[in-house]
Amino acid sequence: MDTFKIADKTFTSRLIVGTGKYSSPSVMVKAHEASGAEIITVAVRRVNISDRTKESLLDFIDTAKYFLLPNTAGCYTADEAVRTARLGREAGLSNWVKLEVIGDEKTLFPDNEALLDATRALVREGFVVLPYTSDDPIVCRKLEDAGAAAIMPLGAPIGSGLGIQNVNNLRIIREFARVPLIVDAGVGTASDASLAMELGADGVLMNTAIACAQDPVAMAEAMKLAVRAGRLAHLAGRIPRKMYANASSPVEGLVGR
Repeated sequence: MDTFKIADKTFTSRLIVGTGKYSSPSVMVKAHEASGAEIITVAVRRVNISDRTKESLLDFIDTAKYFLLPNTAGCYTADEAVRTARLGREAGLSNWVKLEVIGDEKTLFPDNEALLDATRALVREGFVVLPYTSDDPIVCRKLEDAGAAAIMPLGAPIGSGLGIQNVNNLRIIREFARVPLIVDAGVGTASDASLAMELGADGVLMNTAIACAQDPVAMAEAMKLAVRAGRLAHLAGRIPRKMYANASSPVEGLVGR
């Protein structure tokens, strides 16, 4: 079985999905099931952890079936992100965190300097840190050195659906990464997810592409199949690109030759 490992946990599904933007909790539940995902990420700030007697997003996630990955969405400073991660852990969500430190409200690009500071602080406190970052090979290397359990470069801006914008950077990151590489953000459709996996990513994380599709459940299944196909194609090894045609059937030995 083709598995991959982050920190001390092993997973079989390489598709990670989110919980935001769904039209209803029931649609979200069905999409999660169709995706085949094992990891579900949820924003700590969207979870009602102060009063468990009231309805919470967690009421719709079977934590016996899915591994919960809290995230620090909406944080704009390292201190804010660290506090949010601590809050999630103290509430019993997890000591894992998808670390987000946003640097710009319009583009939602990460603040990589603050992200490094937050990564170092949380690693010291025993968190398993999966940082959302830009597709910069140098920043990814620094995050690894800071103790990140995986690196999560964007394919394109969050929620943009633009697909993989910088294929070569992801190739470089993959070549030198010593920890799992998960493409996070920007996926719009199944071919984007497949491309990420063909480039050698260990996984793909997405939310908007599924939640905001016309049929989220069907798109979740499409993403599941795309991730599997892309991974298999990567393992199989594609043929080299050539400038000119190369006949599928050899001409040697043909009648009349």
